[in-house]
Amino acid sequence: MMQVTLYSDGSSRGNPGPGGYGTVMHFVDPQGQLHVLELSQGYERTTNNRMEIMVVVAGLEALTRPCQVTVVSDSQYVVKAFNEHWVQGWIKRGWKTASKAPVKNVDLWKRLMAAMEPHEVSFTWVKGHHGHPENERCDELATTAADGRDRIQDEGFDE
Repeated sequence: MMQVTLYSDGSSRGNPGPGGYGTVMHFVDPQGQLHVLELSQGYERTTNNRMEIMVVVAGLEALTRPCQVTVVSDSQYVVKAFNEHWVQGWIKRGWKTASKAPVKNVDLWKRLMAAMEPHEVSFTWVKGHHGHPENERCDELATTAADGRDRIQDEGFDE
């Protein structure tokens, strides 16, 4: 299985407001050669948390075969959702939180679960804005996309 490190960051100018995501993906091919792919997209109106989920979705959906993926994110929301098994609890409760409230961003959580299916995925948290080169690059991609002219609609965003 090809090993992929998916660095990710989401951004929102206001919450909600214009937003974007950026990912830097490192692939190591069978010969040990490193390849890098960057992806980003801006949205007209969204939230930071939606972009933090969407960036992982976009990275995983870009993969064309099953891979072993390490997602590196500065979003505790995303990392804890898997490492602390929040998602499994939400699913058991019919997409409700422990306090019986509807889970926010359920459309993206479901899309993320589907995107993860063919892969072996693990999540690692990194502190944002602390000089981690790939995290800083992801932030730059995300904020540039949020500020850009090629923003699209976040179809699942509901105020």
